[in-house]
Amino acid sequence: MKIAIPSSGTDLNAPVDARFGRAKYFLVYDTDSKETTIVENLQNLNAPQGAGIQAAQAVVQAGPKVLLAGNCGPKAFAVLNQAGVKVFLVQSGTVQQALDDYANGRLKEAESANVEGHW
Repeated sequence: MKIAIPSSGTDLNAPVDARFGRAKYFLVYDTDSKETTIVENLQNLNAPQGAGIQAAQAVVQAGPKVLLAGNCGPKAFAVLNQAGVKVFLVQSGTVQQALDDYANGRLKEAESANVEGHW
């Protein structure tokens, strides 16, 4: 199964980026092969609007079933939800810590967006 995580870096030791739509990267980790794919999100770092939707579309195209994120706005959540990607909220830490917390059942699935758009 593939899991996507917004990150400020390109490896498992990088901090999870609390900003979903404006995260620099998304790391997509495959729990079966243990391989990580990097999805750049540079086009949305300074986008005046639509960053969440475009980031969500990029994540969906990478094929994960789960997103581990600090925050997820309403439009991004709608895109992810429609594509069947489950969102779990992460408080802080590294990508590896988020993956471990998910694997150990310590993360709660989000039922809706947890922030307003443009926060």
